Amino acid sequence: MNFTHIAGHLGADPEVRFTSTGKKVTTLRLAARTRKGQTEDTIWWRVTIWGDQYDKMIPYFKKGSAVVVGGELHKPEIFNDREGKPQISMEITASFVQFSPFGKPGGSSSAPADGQGTFQQGSSQQSAATPPFSPYGQTSSSSDDEVPF
Repeated sequence: MNFTHIAGHLGADPEVRFTSTGKKVTTLRLAARTRKGQTEDTIWWRVTIWGDQYDKMIPYFKKGSAVVVGGELHKPEIFNDREGKPQISMEITASFVQFSPFGKPGGSSSAPADGQGTFQQGSSQQSAATPPFSPYGQTSSSSDDEVPF
């Protein structure tokens, strides 16, 4: 199993649907930017969330919301777009979802009023004493850190 963390912004509001057996499935479209020298590309990810463990977070997710997702990476699929250009479809089945620490400019966020934004599968909200998860392995930033966005 390949596990990955993706930080980016939602390209659309979450889509919630139910399987024929009644299981809830939420789909997020997540745009993540990458840089190679002076070139910047956007990679679009389809994030699948199974069940209702994120029901308290989903209402806060809107198009443009900054989020961090971790989960199982699936094999990329290649398809041709309307113009005939080859495109890659990337997909993750989420194990955890959290509000991103980079959020909106100026520090405003659509996160819950308590300021905590991490929810993990099979667990409740992160405690106030625990610092937020950092996808880059640090809980505080320094001037030497380079953020990819």
